[in-house]
Amino acid sequence: MKLFWKLFCSMVLITALACSAGGYALIDAQFRNGLEREVSALYEENDLLRYALAQELTFNPLYSREELARAAGGISINTGRGPVSFRLSDGSGRALGGSGVIPVASGFLTSSLSEGQRGWVMEPLGDGRIYLHAASPLRLEDGVLYLENCREVSSLFSDRSAQYQSFFALMLVLTAAVGVLSLSASAMLLRPLSRLSDATRRMAAGELDQRVTVDRDDELGRLSVDFNVMSNRIRRQVLELQEAARRQEDFIGSFAHEIKTPLTSIIGYADLLRSRPMTESQVRENAGYIFSEGRRLEALSRKLMDLIVLDRHDFPLREVPLDVFLQRVDGAFRPALEREGIRLTVRAKPVKALLEPDLMETVCLNLLDNARKAMENGGSVLLEGLPEEGGCKITVRDTGKGIPEQELGRVTEAFYMVDKSRARAQGGAGLGLALCARIVDLHGGRLEIESREGQGTQVTVHLKGEGL
Repeated sequence: MKLFWKLFCSMVLITALACSAGGYALIDAQFRNGLEREVSALYEENDLLRYALAQELTFNPLYSREELARAAGGISINTGRGPVSFRLSDGSGRALGGSGVIPVASGFLTSSLSEGQRGWVMEPLGDGRIYLHAASPLRLEDGVLYLENCREVSSLFSDRSAQYQSFFALMLVLTAAVGVLSLSASAMLLRPLSRLSDATRRMAAGELDQRVTVDRDDELGRLSVDFNVMSNRIRRQVLELQEAARRQEDFIGSFAHEIKTPLTSIIGYADLLRSRPMTESQVRENAGYIFSEGRRLEALSRKLMDLIVLDRHDFPLREVPLDVFLQRVDGAFRPALEREGIRLTVRAKPVKALLEPDLMETVCLNLLDNARKAMENGGSVLLEGLPEEGGCKITVRDTGKGIPEQELGRVTEAFYMVDKSRARAQGGAGLGLALCARIVDLHGGRLEIESREGQGTQVTVHLKGEGL
């Protein structure tokens, strides 16, 4: 059974039981009070009769029981109901005299009374009438007489029965009214639960931005507040998981992208060693490039993990001679350019630059690789390092096909590619410049891109310099 119907039935049942118990208790109490009044009136009538008989005995103290019974026929006592009927009988219940007619027998009551005790019983008759029957003893010289009188209380019982019937009809009307009110109250009380249930189902379906209105300050209102807190926390945690997954995807893409450059250098120098006769010094030089690129590949993988997956921002920067740094970049990438007939020129001043060498080398190699991809039939690339006010700058300028002006603002977006078909054919993923921009920002620098379609592109990295 639904909670709505449980609440509805409970409210109706509790109200009906409470009202029924209260109503029946009230009617019963009223009946008992009426019965007690009738008994009191019965005893009062009996006392009046005893007083009248006592007066008769005062004038004739030697009356026998039979004489008193005959004399009692002349005694008359009137109340609001009219003359009071009474009877004088002996202990066996035999009537000796009296006034009026008493419709109930006396044997049971008089035989059950102790000496000197009075009492009463309720006597229903076969015709539906009900009487209260009282008796009290009178002691004479020759024995004991019992003075009996009665009162009809049939109306008391018929009134109670009528009250029960009226109360039953009233209970039907009251239960129907309570049922209507309970429907409205149950719907109003359970409306927040319905909203919570709907919001929970939508959250289970993937709509994590669900919130419920808090319009009450009770347990259901606090439950709504707790639901909103839970919803916010779940949404935040899901977003964090999604962000972690995105960073991992970025790392995989960036690592796959960045691993190509050192591998290209390693493969190029290894091919030179394998395919050409060289002097001992040339062998050592080429082997040195292979070794240094291998070590850089090892360090780069760790730093990319820290930068992208762990979202680290506190890489230590150190002062590095800019000319020495760019010569290292030249040695790592020159073989790849020469294989495609591209001339690389390096010019650098011996100025100190504040940078993280492995990450900044990644920036330079990415920029050189983009320059290589922009030239189909050879060309020239300039790699330049110069001082400037407040620091230094690294410039990569090519004679390639350039970037359309409307695309310049988006080239540093992750996975964005100006020429998608050509970039995919060359193994690009659209992560190079996005990663460069992030690394430059990590250095506190600035990436500036200038390009004219059909004439070439110039990318400048502005860095902090010595003593800054």
